[in-house]
Formats: sequence, structure tokens, C-alpha cells
Amino acid sequence: MPESRVDLAGIVIDLFDEDSALAHILDRAAHPPTESGRPVPVSVVSANLDHLAQFGRGSRWEGTLGDSLHPTAAGRGRMEWLTLLDGAPLVNRANRLTGRTWPRLAGSDLIGPLLDGAAAAGLSVGFLGGSPAVQQTLSRELPLTRPSLTIAGLWSPDRSTLVDPVASRDLARAIRVASPDILVVGLGKPRQELWMAQYGALTGARVLLAFGAVVDFLAGSVQRAPRWAAENGLEWAWRLALEPRRLARRYLVDDPPSLLRIQRDAAVIPTSARPNQPPQIRTDLLPSGGPGTFVGTDEEADIAACIVSYNSASSLDTLLASLRAEAGSVRLAVVVADNDSSDGTVDVVRRHAGVTLVQTGGNLGYAAALNMAMRASGMTRSYLILNADLELRPGAAAALLQRLAVSRAGIAVPKLVDEDGSILHSLRREPSPIATLGDALLGDTVPNRPALLSETEHNPEAYQHAHRVDWATGAALLIDADLAAEVGEWDEQFFLYSEETDFFRRARLAGAHVWYEPSAVIVHTGAGSGSSPDLDALLAVNRVRYARKHQLGERRIRAALTLREALRITRPGSRRALRALVDEARWADLPGPTPGRDCPDPLPGSIIIPAHNEASVIATTLSHLQSIVGTVEVIVACNGCTDETPVIARRFEGVRVLELETPSKTAALNAGDGAATLWPRLYLDADVENPPVAVRILFERLSRGDVLAARPSFRWDDAGATWPVRAFYRAKRRIPTTPPALWGAGAYAVSKAGRERFGAFPALTADDLFVDLQFDGFEKLVVTTPPVRVRTPQTTASLLAVLRRTYRGQAEIRRSPELVPHAPGPTAGTARGLLAGVWGPSSLVDALVCAALIARARLSARRAVSTWERDESTRPTDTSGGGAPHASATSHSAHAVPEPVHRSVSDAGPSIHPVPAGGPAADAQTDAGELRRTARP
Repeated sequence: MPESRVDLAGIVIDLFDEDSALAHILDRAAHPPTESGRPVPVSVVSANLDHLAQFGRGSRWEGTLGDSLHPTAAGRGRMEWLTLLDGAPLVNRANRLTGRTWPRLAGSDLIGPLLDGAAAAGLSVGFLGGSPAVQQTLSRELPLTRPSLTIAGLWSPDRSTLVDPVASRDLARAIRVASPDILVVGLGKPRQELWMAQYGALTGARVLLAFGAVVDFLAGSVQRAPRWAAENGLEWAWRLALEPRRLARRYLVDDPPSLLRIQRDAAVIPTSARPNQPPQIRTDLLPSGGPGTFVGTDEEADIAACIVSYNSASSLDTLLASLRAEAGSVRLAVVVADNDSSDGTVDVVRRHAGVTLVQTGGNLGYAAALNMAMRASGMTRSYLILNADLELRPGAAAALLQRLAVSRAGIAVPKLVDEDGSILHSLRREPSPIATLGDALLGDTVPNRPALLSETEHNPEAYQHAHRVDWATGAALLIDADLAAEVGEWDEQFFLYSEETDFFRRARLAGAHVWYEPSAVIVHTGAGSGSSPDLDALLAVNRVRYARKHQLGERRIRAALTLREALRITRPGSRRALRALVDEARWADLPGPTPGRDCPDPLPGSIIIPAHNEASVIATTLSHLQSIVGTVEVIVACNGCTDETPVIARRFEGVRVLELETPSKTAALNAGDGAATLWPRLYLDADVENPPVAVRILFERLSRGDVLAARPSFRWDDAGATWPVRAFYRAKRRIPTTPPALWGAGAYAVSKAGRERFGAFPALTADDLFVDLQFDGFEKLVVTTPPVRVRTPQTTASLLAVLRRTYRGQAEIRRSPELVPHAPGPTAGTARGLLAGVWGPSSLVDALVCAALIARARLSARRAVSTWERDESTRPTDTSGGGAPHASATSHSAHAVPEPVHRSVSDAGPSIHPVPAGGPAADAQTDAGELRRTARP
């Protein structure tokens, strides 16, 4: 055993003197420990700066080597790793850490004594690596120099063999037939270590030596450095001079950062600390009904497969059949969340016994449907997220589950292949401005460019070996259930694209690792097809939304995306994306949540609609709610109406109408509360068209009890407005995501517990802001629903009137500390937000217009007012009579755009932030393109 161990930049090194190291290796070859009756092999590697660059902390292959179970090994046997000290900088650092002198144990120095020891002990040796010519020379030289050494065989595979899983397994089996006790592997770093990790146990060798160019040294085809160079730490310079083209990047680019890392990231490991023991894989959960039987959502499952479908009838049978085959090895529950398919998808699901169907009630987007599927999954150890157009190869689900346990990972992702077996480039790096620029300029034309210049992983070797990744396309992934609970729901603001990027990032921030498992193979039967200009534009826009949410250089990423689409201007999708990138007002027209044809009944609750002289709009509002009246209690509280509002409201069967003499919105809200009997409660402005599916989603979300208040998504509709009004709202749309707020949509809902937070609605203008300030950030939520359409004022004068009323409402609240004791004073948040949204000349003009209108409204808001400043520019002409509202009548406020005034809290908790989204999901969204994950530019 090693005398001591040190951790250098994430590599645990076993410290030996030379004699002890030789004795330990030869003893393992002659007398290996056994586990379950099988020898446990050991792989020996030498750690130098290049090894740290390839496998150390923060490297591509971090965590790949070490004591672990390897799902691809025969019988899932265990392999141990022995890491020796090599390289002068590492030797010096280890000496300083331990206070004693350690020798450099390079493979080129150890190979001679090891071969001599093997010959003396009667151990056979095999050689893997080197060119055929080198091996031919070696086969002649070794019998002459070491006649008593038993050579089991020599193998010289080409690179195509090493990157082909089938060919590599055949190679490993051929080595196993030859039965070497020691296998010298000289394939070059990191290929040799990766190959040993994946296929080493299949070779049957008891000791595998990752000794790089040692085969070339033994054959004499490469000259070793003189002793003086090695003793003075200059062997690298000697080798660089001999092979500058091959070694320049290694020695001059990759190694220097490792030298810096070991100076600040190094520690002695106490001798009492042992390597982590491999995790025990649970075997107590066995399929309850045998192969082909899915467990119910009321039973405990190993995996709950959550599938989002949208017009997926042609592919879903294949996926469900492949899942049924997987149910023979794991306890598998299956839930399908259907986004209002019109092609018979629901009938396909119902034909499959044991599959749970969740009908979302509309085309709510990938994340929203996925959240519903996960909530319906019951008790499970993990969630298998799947597109509907996939097919699992045998053993894929079990391999992913094994990877979670083996690597203590939070998420495992499979190898995705096309129908012809070609690998889909599904692995990704964290988005960055420079990577986005690299992809914009080079696309897929230069796949071997530096990793810094591409978000997509193109290296073929990365798809052959298990390792950590930043994220992967969301077509298929397995999530640990505990991690899913910690990270929270998928962010529904994205609708489609970037929601997986966001989830992976939040998982990594929670401390979880994401692992790629190549033995889990899933076929993407629809890869590379089904897109539309709208979907191309949504993909680009959601990348901006992601950068905005996580503050990842939004302006630079947006500029790179704009350049990308400009360079591809001949494509319809690029033209659509370019228009959306330069004009944020067009985001509202991109695909977003839409109500379904048949919305399931919502949970019981109450809708309270205050209405003052709303005869021109009340019928439209109630017609949208007619289908759910009965299940949902709808109350129209007419406050001081002098028009036909009460008469029109009574024409709708089941709607309860209250008539109050006082023209006061807060009086109407209180009266509606007094008459209502059900919870939750939605307070809805009389001119807001709220689709039933939005009501259902709001009530369902509040019924879970983890939030107390919520509002639906909304979008500003500035069609027909004057240029200053449109500029104002363009600037507002560009303001980075703010914490969740209940104002802005003309609709907000509270649970019973949330309503108990305050008494009667006070006589304040801004009732929505008052309610918003009763809750901390983690207690309220903006729920992604088919968006409420908020008509903006049509004229500049109307906009100024609304803004004046808004700022007066905020001032009222600040003057009422007894009602809202924590309401803050005015802040510079709006100015900072406007500046953050400026990324070009046109956006600067919009920001200046917005700032000017806000400044003017604030100044005029200080003056006394004797009339209610309601925006009449968006209402149809009222021919039924009526009159000017009383000054105290608080009516519609959905058109207002309040300055972000939020309660100060120390911990806002996790939340989904509002980004206006909407517009119908256009017919151009094909059934295949709607949920495409790998067919991306």
C-alpha cells in the first residue's frame, strides 16, 4: 500500500518509493484480490502535468478515473486505480507538502524492472499500442533481451477500432483469450486511460499499465531523453524538440495552467482516509409484474418515464414498446403529458395498459407539460425525461440508473443516435459569448476547433466514454428524484428550447454532477426534421432569455446570434430570427402557450370581477369563462355602474351579479369576497380575456400549498398604438427579468392561506401592488399559462394618464405604512433595467423615450387630480350610456406598467420569473418540430 497520498488539483496520487511500487504492482499481478469470485484488476497510471490537464479538477474527463464500478465491464466488475508520481513539478509539490523526498516514477523507468520481475515470477505480458512496424520490431527484440519473459500477444489497433464500441469490445475479448497477467497499454493520453476505464476489465488482465510511449521506447523507435535532462526536469523540452508538431499544444498550451493549479489546489490526504468505496446498487426493487409490466403511480418505482407528446401518434407506439421491454429489468412507471394533440395521440396512449395519461388542456409547452407529468409520477427514485420520438435500445434505462449510482451523479444522459446508427452531437458546453460567436462564424464547418469556440461537443471520443458534461440536449435524461425536488420545476417561460439548459445549470449550481453514459443508447427516430421559421426564431430568442435570466453576457450573446442569423439571411428561419432579435416586440408573436380545444374542468374556486361601467367589454370577458361556470364560482361586482354592465352580466347563466352604489373597485373586491364561498380566488379586471386553461393552471398551482399567490402570464399588445407608445413598451420588454410580481396582468389569484395574510382591501388605487407587497418572493409566483392579452394605451396622452395613476398608486402605498409597513421608497431599478436592455442604437432610442415618458408622468403625478385617469383609448365606444367615473372609483389597472417596487426580503427563494410570451402556436409548428431537441442549428 502507498506510504502516503496527496491530492494535486483533483488527482489523488499514491506515493511510493520505487522498490515498493514495483513490489506492489507485481504482487497484484500474481495475487489479485477477488470480489464475488472474480479478480479485481488494477490500472496503473503516471500523473504528470498532462494527466492533470486531462483528468484533474475542471477538466473534460474529471472523475472518469478512480475506484468505481463500470457499467460496461463484464458483469459490472470493479476496477481499482493506482496513480504514481511523475513529472518534476508534481514531484516538487509533493515533496513540499509531505516534507520528504519522493522519486519520480515514470513508466519509461519502471517498465524494465517490471518486465524483469514478471519474467522471474512467470507472469505473462501483453502489449497494446504502437504502430505495426514498432510492434514487429518489439516482437523481435524482446525474445533477445528477455528470453524468459512470456509474451501473451501484441495488438496494434487503429483509431477507428478504439472509437468503435463494438470493435473495442472485440479487441478486449481477443486480449482475454490470450490471458496476459500484465497488459502494457501505450495508446497515448487520454485515450489509453479512457479505453482502460471502459474496456479494461473485459481484457482479463490483472494489471494494466498506462505507460504511453513505452512501447516505442522498448522498440527503440523513439529515443529517450538523456539522464541529465530527466534529472533536471527538462525531459519535456527534449521530447518537444523531437516531436514539435505532436507535442507543442500539450507542453506549451495545456500544461502551464496545470502548473499554476497545483500551487493553489493541493493537500495531503491522511493515511487513515481510504478511497471511496463503490456504491452499493439496490437490488431490492424488482419488477412487480414481470417483463413488460409498468408499475402504477401509486407504487414505488425505480424510474418514472415522463413523456411530453404533441401530435406524436406516429412515433409513440415505438417508444412505449421499447419502454415495456425495459420494464423487465427495472420497476418502471410511465406518464404521458399530452399538449392537446389533434392526431389521435391520446387514443394511442390509452391503448397501452399501465400508462398514465395527463391531458394538459392546451399546448402549454415542453416545460409546463413536463412539470405536470413529473407531478403525476408518484413515488420514484428517478425521472426519465423523454421526447415522444425516441426508441430505447435494450438496457438503456438500467444503464442510466446504474450511472446515477456509480458516479453519484444527479443527472445521467445517454448516447443519442440517428436511425442509421450515426451519433448525434447531443453533448453541450455552458453557453458563453465567445462560444456563441464561434458557432455563429463557423457553424459545423470546423468541428475540431478549440472547445472555447463551440457550445457543441464534436470530439468523437467524447461520445465513446463516460464522463462529466455541462449539459446535453433534453431529448432524454435521467434525473435523481431528490435532485429534482431540490432544483424545482422546469422553467415554463421558455415554452420550447433552453428549458433544459436552464435546468442543467440550476442542477450544477445545486452541486450535482451531470454524467454521460455511452452504454445507454437511445435512437432519435425523428432527428433532423420538422422545424419552421417561428421555431428557429424561438430558439434564438430563448437563448437571449436564458442569458438574461442567468446574467451571462446577454448583449454579447445577442450580438453573436444576430451576426449568425445575418450571415444566414437567405434562410427563412434566419430572417424570422433576425427580426425577433432586433425587435423585442416581435417576441409576443412567437410560439407560446395556447388553450386547447377541450379544457378539462379546473379545480373549484372563485373568480371575482369588479366592474364599473364596463358594458363595452364585460360580455367578452364572461364569454371566455362560460364553459367553467358551475365548477368555478364567477361573481361580477358592479360598483356604481350607470350603464348596462349588470344587465349584460346577468345574461350569462350561472354568473352571480352584485350591484353596489359606491363606484369603488376596492369596495367591489370586498363585496365579491363576502359573497364568494370557494378557494382559491382569482381577482380579474373586467376587460381581461382569461382563457379557462389559465384559470385551471392557476388554481391547480395554488392548491399545492407551496405558494400563496400567483398570476398568469401576460403579453402587451401594442397594435395600433402611436410610435412613442410602441417605443415605451419595446424598452419595457427589454428590461431583464425581475422577481415575480402580481401586478401587470389585470389578474391575480390567492389561496385561502394567502388571503388570510391581509384583511379587507383598503381604499388604495393600486390594489394589485398592495396585494403583491403582502408576500415575500418565494410565496408568490408567475405561472406560465396561455398569456392574458394586455392592450396597451393607443395614444401617448392615454399612456401618460395610466402612468400618472400608477405612480400615484405607489405613492399612496408609501404613505400608508400601517397597511404595507415594508414598502420601499423610489429606487433606481427602472433606470438600471432600461440601461441593461440597451444593446444598439434603436434600443437606446426606445430607452430614452421610455425614460422621458416616465419622468414626465412622475412629475405630473404630484399634482392633484379630480378625475379617474382610466385608459379609454383601448375600449370600444360605449353606446349604452354611462358617465365619468367618480374620482375614488378604482377600476381597470391592467394596462399600467408600474415601476418595479418590491418588498425587500433576505431570501427570495426559487421562482419562475415572468417573460411576456404568447401568440398562438402557429400552424407552422409541425408535430415533429414542436418537441425537437437534437435537430438544432
